[in-house]
Amino acid sequence: MQVQRLSLPSLTLSPPKVPQSKQLSTKLLRLKPHSKSYCCNSSKVMFKSPTRVRNHGGSVGFRCEVAQQEDRDDGFYMRRCVELARKAIGRTSPNPMVGCVIVKDGKVVGEGFHPKAGQPHAEVFALRDAGELAENATAYVSLEPCNHYGRTPPCTEALIKAKVKKVVVGMVDPNPIVASKGLDRLRDAGIDVITGVEEKLCKRLNEAYIHHMLTGNPFISVRYSISVNGHFLDQLGEGVAELGGYYSELLQEYDAILLTSATVTENNSLPASQEAGANQPLRIIIASGGSPIHIPVNMESSGKLIIFADNNTTMDLESTQTGIETVVLDQINLNAITEYCKSQGFCSVLLDLRGNIGDFEKVFQDGTEQKLQKLVIEVLPIWDEDGGGNFPIALKSLSKRVGVMNLRAKISSQSQSVVLEGYL
Repeated sequence: MQVQRLSLPSLTLSPPKVPQSKQLSTKLLRLKPHSKSYCCNSSKVMFKSPTRVRNHGGSVGFRCEVAQQEDRDDGFYMRRCVELARKAIGRTSPNPMVGCVIVKDGKVVGEGFHPKAGQPHAEVFALRDAGELAENATAYVSLEPCNHYGRTPPCTEALIKAKVKKVVVGMVDPNPIVASKGLDRLRDAGIDVITGVEEKLCKRLNEAYIHHMLTGNPFISVRYSISVNGHFLDQLGEGVAELGGYYSELLQEYDAILLTSATVTENNSLPASQEAGANQPLRIIIASGGSPIHIPVNMESSGKLIIFADNNTTMDLESTQTGIETVVLDQINLNAITEYCKSQGFCSVLLDLRGNIGDFEKVFQDGTEQKLQKLVIEVLPIWDEDGGGNFPIALKSLSKRVGVMNLRAKISSQSQSVVLEGYL
Protein backbone atom coordinates (compact mmCIF):
# COMPACT_ATOMS: atom_id res chain seq x y z
CA MET A 1 0.00 0.00 0.00
CA GLN A 2 1.35 3.39 -0.95
CA VAL A 3 1.17 6.17 1.58
CA GLN A 4 0.85 9.64 0.18
CA ARG A 5 2.11 12.58 2.13
CA LEU A 6 0.12 15.79 1.93
CA SER A 7 1.66 19.20 2.29
CA LEU A 8 -0.30 22.27 3.29
CA PRO A 9 0.48 25.83 2.33
CA SER A 10 1.99 27.87 5.10
CA LEU A 11 -0.49 30.09 6.87
CA THR A 12 0.01 33.10 9.06
CA LEU A 13 -2.40 33.26 12.00
CA SER A 14 -3.23 36.49 13.76
CA PRO A 15 -5.70 37.16 16.58
CA PRO A 16 -9.08 38.49 15.48
CA LYS A 17 -9.70 42.16 15.91
CA VAL A 18 -12.04 42.85 18.80
CA PRO A 19 -13.99 46.12 18.90
CA GLN A 20 -12.90 48.42 21.70
CA SER A 21 -16.32 48.22 23.29
CA LYS A 22 -16.12 44.42 23.58
CA GLN A 23 -12.56 44.10 24.85
CA LEU A 24 -12.28 42.40 28.21
CA SER A 25 -11.16 44.35 31.20
CA THR A 26 -7.65 43.53 32.32
CA LYS A 27 -8.73 43.89 35.93
CA LEU A 28 -9.33 40.25 36.78
CA LEU A 29 -8.71 39.70 40.47
CA ARG A 30 -9.49 41.66 43.58
CA LEU A 31 -8.41 39.80 46.71
CA LYS A 32 -10.14 40.31 50.01
CA PRO A 33 -8.85 39.01 53.36
CA HIS A 34 -12.33 37.91 54.41
CA SER A 35 -13.17 36.18 51.14
CA LYS A 36 -14.32 32.60 51.73
CA SER A 37 -14.69 31.39 48.14
CA TYR A 38 -12.39 28.50 47.23
CA CYS A 39 -12.04 29.40 43.59
CA CYS A 40 -13.06 31.93 41.03
CA ASN A 41 -15.33 30.74 38.27
CA SER A 42 -15.97 33.35 35.62
CA SER A 43 -17.11 32.29 32.18
CA LYS A 44 -16.08 28.70 33.04
CA VAL A 45 -12.43 29.79 33.56
CA MET A 46 -10.62 28.92 36.80
CA PHE A 47 -8.32 31.54 38.26
CA LYS A 48 -6.02 30.66 41.14
CA SER A 49 -3.90 33.04 43.11
CA PRO A 50 -0.92 31.77 45.11
CA THR A 51 -1.22 34.74 47.46
CA ARG A 52 -4.28 33.35 49.30
CA VAL A 53 -3.72 29.75 50.39
CA ARG A 54 -5.76 28.10 53.10
CA ASN A 55 -5.53 24.58 54.48
CA HIS A 56 -9.00 23.15 55.11
CA GLY A 57 -9.59 19.50 55.97
CA GLY A 58 -6.25 18.34 54.62
CA SER A 59 -6.62 19.97 51.21
CA VAL A 60 -5.25 23.25 49.95
CA GLY A 61 -7.71 25.76 48.55
CA PHE A 62 -7.13 28.99 46.67
CA ARG A 63 -9.57 31.73 47.61
CA CYS A 64 -10.07 34.78 45.42
CA GLU A 65 -12.75 36.92 43.84
CA VAL A 66 -13.34 37.91 40.24
CA ALA A 67 -14.44 41.47 39.53
CA GLN A 68 -17.08 40.30 37.06
CA GLN A 69 -18.18 36.99 38.57
CA GLU A 70 -21.02 34.99 37.05
CA ASP A 71 -24.09 34.35 39.16
CA ARG A 72 -23.96 31.19 41.22
CA ASP A 73 -27.26 29.44 41.74
CA ASP A 74 -28.36 27.06 44.48
CA GLY A 75 -27.16 24.07 42.47
CA PHE A 76 -23.60 25.42 42.41
CA TYR A 77 -23.37 25.55 46.20
CA MET A 78 -25.15 22.22 46.63
CA ARG A 79 -22.58 20.55 44.37
CA ARG A 80 -19.91 22.04 46.62
CA CYS A 81 -21.71 20.46 49.61
CA VAL A 82 -21.47 17.04 47.95
CA GLU A 83 -17.81 17.64 47.15
CA LEU A 84 -17.12 18.42 50.81
CA ALA A 85 -19.16 15.44 52.02
CA ARG A 86 -17.09 13.02 49.94
CA LYS A 87 -13.98 13.97 51.91
CA ALA A 88 -15.30 11.59 54.59
CA ILE A 89 -16.06 8.68 52.27
CA GLY A 90 -15.83 5.37 54.12
CA ARG A 91 -15.65 6.99 57.56
CA THR A 92 -19.22 7.92 58.51
CA SER A 93 -21.13 4.61 58.35
CA PRO A 94 -23.75 3.99 59.63
CA ASN A 95 -24.21 7.76 59.41
CA PRO A 96 -24.59 9.46 56.02
CA MET A 97 -21.99 11.71 54.39
CA VAL A 98 -23.06 15.35 54.62
CA GLY A 99 -21.57 18.65 53.49
CA CYS A 100 -22.60 22.20 54.37
CA VAL A 101 -21.79 25.63 52.89
CA ILE A 102 -22.71 29.01 54.40
CA VAL A 103 -23.16 31.83 51.87
CA LYS A 104 -23.66 35.55 52.56
CA ASP A 105 -23.87 38.35 50.00
CA GLY A 106 -22.75 35.97 47.27
CA LYS A 107 -19.63 34.83 49.13
CA VAL A 108 -18.86 31.56 50.88
CA VAL A 109 -18.24 32.43 54.54
CA GLY A 110 -18.18 28.93 56.03
CA GLU A 111 -17.76 25.28 55.03
CA GLY A 112 -17.84 21.94 56.81
CA PHE A 113 -18.56 18.22 56.51
CA HIS A 114 -19.36 15.32 58.82
CA PRO A 115 -15.96 13.64 59.32
CA LYS A 116 -16.89 10.53 61.29
CA ALA A 117 -19.76 8.85 63.12
CA GLY A 118 -20.02 10.31 66.64
CA GLN A 119 -18.39 13.61 65.72
CA PRO A 120 -20.23 16.92 65.07
CA HIS A 121 -22.27 17.18 61.90
CA ALA A 122 -21.49 19.24 58.82
CA GLU A 123 -23.66 22.19 59.86
CA VAL A 124 -21.76 22.61 63.12
CA PHE A 125 -18.37 22.79 61.41
CA ALA A 126 -19.68 25.19 58.76
CA LEU A 127 -21.22 27.51 61.38
CA ARG A 128 -17.99 27.51 63.38
CA ASP A 129 -16.13 28.43 60.21
CA ALA A 130 -18.54 31.27 59.45
CA GLY A 131 -18.70 32.70 62.97
CA GLU A 132 -20.77 35.89 63.23
CA LEU A 133 -21.06 36.05 59.44
CA ALA A 134 -23.65 33.23 59.62
CA GLU A 135 -26.31 35.69 60.77
CA ASN A 136 -28.79 36.42 57.92
CA ALA A 137 -26.81 34.07 55.66
CA THR A 138 -28.02 31.09 53.59
CA ALA A 139 -27.01 27.60 54.69
CA TYR A 140 -26.72 24.91 52.01
CA VAL A 141 -26.70 21.33 53.27
CA SER A 142 -26.80 18.10 51.23
CA LEU A 143 -29.08 16.29 53.71
CA GLU A 144 -31.91 17.54 55.90
CA PRO A 145 -30.57 18.86 59.25
CA CYS A 146 -31.33 16.56 62.17
CA ASN A 147 -33.82 17.62 64.85
CA HIS A 148 -33.13 15.07 67.56
CA TYR A 149 -30.56 14.44 70.28
CA GLY A 150 -28.28 11.52 69.52
CA ARG A 151 -24.55 11.45 70.05
CA THR A 152 -24.63 15.11 68.97
CA PRO A 153 -27.16 17.94 69.56
CA PRO A 154 -29.73 18.82 66.86
CA CYS A 155 -28.33 20.75 63.89
CA THR A 156 -31.63 22.61 63.53
CA GLU A 157 -31.04 24.33 66.86
CA ALA A 158 -27.50 25.29 65.85
CA LEU A 159 -28.82 26.92 62.66
CA ILE A 160 -31.57 28.73 64.54
CA LYS A 161 -29.14 29.97 67.18
CA ALA A 162 -26.80 31.24 64.47
CA LYS A 163 -29.76 33.26 63.04
CA VAL A 164 -29.38 32.04 59.46
CA LYS A 165 -32.00 33.51 57.16
CA LYS A 166 -32.46 30.62 54.73
CA VAL A 167 -31.67 26.90 54.50
CA VAL A 168 -31.39 25.07 51.16
CA VAL A 169 -31.54 21.26 51.47
CA GLY A 170 -30.49 18.70 48.89
CA MET A 171 -32.77 15.87 50.06
CA VAL A 172 -35.05 14.89 52.92
CA ASP A 173 -33.52 12.43 55.38
CA PRO A 174 -35.21 8.99 55.03
CA ASN A 175 -34.38 8.23 58.67
CA PRO A 176 -37.83 8.05 60.37
CA ILE A 177 -36.37 9.88 63.37
CA VAL A 178 -35.75 12.87 61.09
CA ALA A 179 -38.03 12.57 57.99
CA SER A 180 -39.04 16.25 57.47
CA LYS A 181 -39.10 17.02 61.20
CA GLY A 182 -35.93 19.09 60.79
CA LEU A 183 -37.50 21.09 57.95
CA ASP A 184 -40.63 21.74 60.02
CA ARG A 185 -38.56 22.95 62.97
CA LEU A 186 -36.67 25.43 60.79
CA ARG A 187 -39.86 26.76 59.22
CA ASP A 188 -41.49 27.14 62.63
CA ALA A 189 -38.52 29.30 63.64
CA GLY A 190 -39.20 31.62 60.70
CA ILE A 191 -36.38 30.35 58.47
CA ASP A 192 -37.05 30.09 54.74
CA VAL A 193 -36.51 26.46 53.61
CA ILE A 194 -36.01 25.08 50.07
CA THR A 195 -35.65 21.34 49.38
CA GLY A 196 -34.79 19.09 46.43
CA VAL A 197 -31.82 21.01 45.03
CA GLU A 198 -29.50 18.60 43.16
CA GLU A 199 -31.53 15.81 44.75
CA LYS A 200 -30.31 13.00 42.47
CA LEU A 201 -26.68 13.89 43.19
CA CYS A 202 -27.33 13.97 46.93
CA LYS A 203 -29.14 10.62 46.84
CA ARG A 204 -26.31 8.98 44.91
CA LEU A 205 -23.87 10.24 47.55
CA ASN A 206 -25.65 8.21 50.24
CA GLU A 207 -27.25 5.38 48.25
CA ALA A 208 -26.28 2.73 50.78
CA TYR A 209 -27.54 4.76 53.75
CA ILE A 210 -30.86 5.46 52.00
CA HIS A 211 -31.39 1.81 51.06
CA HIS A 212 -30.61 0.69 54.59
CA MET A 213 -33.04 3.21 56.07
CA LEU A 214 -35.88 2.33 53.71
CA THR A 215 -35.52 -1.48 53.78
CA GLY A 216 -33.51 -2.32 56.90
CA ASN A 217 -31.17 -4.39 54.70
CA PRO A 218 -27.61 -3.63 53.56
CA PHE A 219 -26.98 -2.24 50.09
CA ILE A 220 -25.35 -5.09 48.12
CA SER A 221 -23.13 -4.64 45.07
CA VAL A 222 -21.46 -7.24 42.85
CA ARG A 223 -18.03 -6.60 41.30
CA TYR A 224 -16.40 -8.71 38.60
CA SER A 225 -14.02 -8.44 35.65
CA ILE A 226 -14.54 -9.33 32.01
CA SER A 227 -12.48 -9.22 28.81
CA VAL A 228 -13.34 -6.90 25.92
CA ASN A 229 -14.99 -9.87 24.16
CA GLY A 230 -17.26 -10.49 27.16
CA HIS A 231 -15.56 -13.42 28.93
CA PHE A 232 -15.31 -13.61 32.71
CA LEU A 233 -11.78 -13.00 34.08
CA ASP A 234 -10.52 -13.99 37.50
CA GLN A 235 -8.23 -10.99 37.89
CA LEU A 236 -8.00 -7.26 38.48
CA GLY A 237 -6.54 -4.71 36.10
CA GLU A 238 -2.99 -3.58 36.61
CA GLY A 239 -2.72 -0.84 39.23
CA VAL A 240 -6.43 -0.68 40.13
CA ALA A 241 -5.77 -1.92 43.68
CA GLU A 242 -3.11 0.76 44.28
CA LEU A 243 -3.60 4.27 45.68
CA GLY A 244 -6.07 6.14 43.48
CA GLY A 245 -7.18 3.01 41.59
CA TYR A 246 -10.89 2.35 41.28
CA TYR A 247 -10.69 -0.91 43.29
CA SER A 248 -8.79 0.75 46.15
CA GLU A 249 -11.36 3.56 46.23
CA LEU A 250 -14.25 1.08 45.97
CA LEU A 251 -13.16 -0.91 49.02
CA GLN A 252 -13.35 2.09 51.35
CA GLU A 253 -16.99 2.69 50.36
CA TYR A 254 -18.28 -0.61 51.82
CA ASP A 255 -18.74 -1.87 55.36
CA ALA A 256 -17.95 -5.45 54.35
CA ILE A 257 -16.54 -7.38 51.38
CA LEU A 258 -17.41 -10.98 50.53
CA LEU A 259 -14.62 -13.20 49.12
CA THR A 260 -13.97 -16.84 48.37
CA SER A 261 -11.35 -18.79 50.30
CA ALA A 262 -9.47 -19.31 47.02
CA THR A 263 -8.97 -15.55 46.61
CA VAL A 264 -7.23 -15.30 49.96
CA THR A 265 -5.18 -18.50 49.56
CA GLU A 266 -3.95 -17.70 46.05
CA ASN A 267 -2.98 -14.11 46.84
CA ASN A 268 -1.85 -14.86 50.41
CA SER A 269 -3.36 -11.52 51.42
CA LEU A 270 -6.65 -9.79 52.01
CA PRO A 271 -7.77 -6.94 49.75
CA ALA A 272 -7.27 -3.54 51.39
CA SER A 273 -7.92 0.03 50.38
CA GLN A 274 -4.73 2.04 49.91
CA GLU A 275 -6.45 5.42 50.27
CA ALA A 276 -5.12 7.68 53.00
CA GLY A 277 -6.97 7.17 56.28
CA ALA A 278 -9.41 4.70 54.73
CA ASN A 279 -11.45 2.45 56.99
CA GLN A 280 -10.96 -1.15 55.87
CA PRO A 281 -14.10 -3.20 55.24
CA LEU A 282 -14.85 -6.30 57.27
CA ARG A 283 -13.67 -9.31 55.24
CA ILE A 284 -16.12 -12.21 54.97
CA ILE A 285 -14.75 -15.41 53.42
CA ILE A 286 -16.98 -18.14 52.00
CA ALA A 287 -15.74 -21.64 52.81
CA SER A 288 -17.96 -24.43 51.58
CA GLY A 289 -17.89 -27.76 49.77
CA GLY A 290 -16.10 -29.77 52.45
CA SER A 291 -12.57 -28.86 51.40
CA PRO A 292 -10.26 -27.76 54.23
CA ILE A 293 -9.08 -24.15 54.03
CA HIS A 294 -5.86 -22.62 55.26
CA ILE A 295 -5.70 -19.02 56.49
CA PRO A 296 -2.16 -17.77 57.23
CA VAL A 297 -1.50 -16.25 60.64
CA ASN A 298 -0.44 -12.90 59.18
CA MET A 299 -4.03 -12.32 58.04
CA GLU A 300 -4.86 -11.23 61.59
CA SER A 301 -3.04 -7.92 61.14
CA SER A 302 -4.93 -7.07 57.95
CA GLY A 303 -8.21 -6.21 59.67
CA LYS A 304 -11.19 -8.09 61.05
CA LEU A 305 -11.94 -11.39 59.32
CA ILE A 306 -14.99 -13.64 59.49
CA ILE A 307 -15.32 -17.04 57.82
CA PHE A 308 -18.73 -18.36 56.73
CA ALA A 309 -18.44 -22.15 56.71
CA ASP A 310 -20.93 -24.96 56.21
CA ASN A 311 -21.11 -28.07 58.37
CA ASN A 312 -18.84 -30.04 56.03
CA THR A 313 -15.93 -27.59 55.97
CA THR A 314 -12.91 -28.13 58.20
CA MET A 315 -10.69 -25.31 59.36
CA ASP A 316 -6.91 -25.43 59.44
CA LEU A 317 -5.60 -25.35 63.05
CA GLU A 318 -3.41 -22.36 62.21
CA SER A 319 -6.44 -20.21 61.42
CA THR A 320 -8.10 -20.97 64.78
CA GLN A 321 -5.01 -19.72 66.61
CA THR A 322 -5.33 -16.23 65.11
CA GLY A 323 -8.69 -15.50 66.75
CA ILE A 324 -10.50 -15.24 63.41
CA GLU A 325 -14.26 -15.50 63.90
CA THR A 326 -16.03 -18.45 62.28
CA VAL A 327 -19.76 -18.56 61.58
CA VAL A 328 -21.13 -22.04 60.75
CA LEU A 329 -24.31 -21.99 58.68
CA ASP A 330 -26.54 -24.85 57.56
CA GLN A 331 -26.69 -23.25 54.13
CA ILE A 332 -24.56 -20.42 52.78
CA ASN A 333 -26.73 -18.19 50.62
CA LEU A 334 -27.40 -14.52 50.09
CA ASN A 335 -30.26 -14.48 52.59
CA ALA A 336 -28.06 -15.82 55.38
CA ILE A 337 -25.27 -13.39 54.54
CA THR A 338 -27.71 -10.47 54.39
CA GLU A 339 -29.22 -11.36 57.76
CA TYR A 340 -25.79 -11.55 59.39
CA CYS A 341 -24.69 -8.19 57.97
CA LYS A 342 -28.03 -6.71 59.01
CA SER A 343 -27.49 -7.93 62.58
CA GLN A 344 -24.09 -6.21 62.59
CA GLY A 345 -25.63 -2.91 61.46
CA PHE A 346 -23.81 -2.87 58.11
CA CYS A 347 -25.18 -0.49 55.49
CA SER A 348 -23.27 -1.91 52.52
CA VAL A 349 -21.66 -5.15 51.31
CA LEU A 350 -19.49 -5.76 48.23
CA LEU A 351 -19.45 -9.22 46.63
CA ASP A 352 -16.11 -9.58 44.85
CA LEU A 353 -16.33 -12.38 42.26
CA ARG A 354 -12.81 -13.77 42.20
CA GLY A 355 -11.13 -17.02 43.17
CA ASN A 356 -13.34 -20.10 43.23
CA ILE A 357 -16.45 -18.80 41.49
CA GLY A 358 -18.24 -22.06 42.26
CA ASP A 359 -18.50 -20.93 45.88
CA PHE A 360 -20.82 -18.14 44.74
CA GLU A 361 -23.29 -20.53 43.07
CA LYS A 362 -25.11 -21.30 46.32
CA VAL A 363 -24.93 -17.65 47.33
CA PHE A 364 -26.88 -16.60 44.23
CA GLN A 365 -29.38 -19.45 44.15
CA ASP A 366 -32.30 -17.75 45.92
CA GLY A 367 -33.70 -14.29 45.44
CA THR A 368 -30.75 -12.78 43.61
CA GLU A 369 -32.74 -10.09 41.83
CA GLN A 370 -34.43 -9.00 45.07
CA LYS A 371 -31.19 -8.80 47.05
CA LEU A 372 -28.71 -7.16 44.66
CA GLN A 373 -28.76 -3.42 44.06
CA LYS A 374 -25.69 -2.56 41.98
CA LEU A 375 -23.21 -3.97 39.46
CA VAL A 376 -19.57 -2.85 39.15
CA ILE A 377 -17.93 -4.37 36.07
CA GLU A 378 -14.28 -3.89 35.15
CA VAL A 379 -13.61 -4.37 31.42
CA LEU A 380 -9.93 -5.23 31.02
CA PRO A 381 -8.03 -4.45 27.79
CA ILE A 382 -7.69 -8.19 27.10
CA TRP A 383 -9.06 -10.38 24.29
CA ASP A 384 -9.65 -13.77 25.88
CA GLU A 385 -9.73 -16.59 23.30
CA ASP A 386 -10.08 -19.37 25.90
CA GLY A 387 -13.55 -18.34 27.01
CA GLY A 388 -12.52 -17.17 30.48
CA GLY A 389 -13.65 -18.70 33.74
CA ASN A 390 -16.97 -20.23 34.71
CA PHE A 391 -19.36 -17.39 35.39
CA PRO A 392 -21.97 -18.12 38.11
CA ILE A 393 -25.03 -19.70 36.48
CA ALA A 394 -27.40 -17.59 38.58
CA LEU A 395 -25.83 -14.40 37.24
CA LYS A 396 -25.78 -15.66 33.65
CA SER A 397 -29.57 -15.64 33.59
CA LEU A 398 -29.91 -12.49 35.65
CA SER A 399 -30.05 -10.24 32.59
CA LYS A 400 -33.09 -12.18 31.36
CA ARG A 401 -35.06 -11.23 34.46
CA VAL A 402 -33.78 -7.81 35.50
CA GLY A 403 -32.99 -4.62 33.63
CA VAL A 404 -29.88 -2.58 34.38
CA MET A 405 -30.59 1.12 34.91
CA ASN A 406 -28.43 4.25 34.91
CA LEU A 407 -25.46 2.45 33.35
CA ARG A 408 -22.34 4.64 33.46
CA ALA A 409 -18.79 4.15 32.22
CA LYS A 410 -15.57 5.65 33.52
CA ILE A 411 -11.88 5.13 32.83
CA SER A 412 -9.77 3.84 35.71
CA SER A 413 -7.04 6.44 36.26
CA GLN A 414 -4.47 3.79 37.20
CA SER A 415 -4.95 1.45 34.22
CA GLN A 416 -6.52 1.09 30.80
CA SER A 417 -9.58 -0.63 32.25
CA VAL A 418 -13.08 0.71 31.75
CA VAL A 419 -15.37 0.48 34.77
CA LEU A 420 -19.13 0.12 34.25
CA GLU A 421 -21.63 0.84 37.01
CA GLY A 422 -25.36 0.12 36.87
CA TYR A 423 -28.33 -0.51 39.15
CA LEU A 424 -30.70 -3.49 39.18
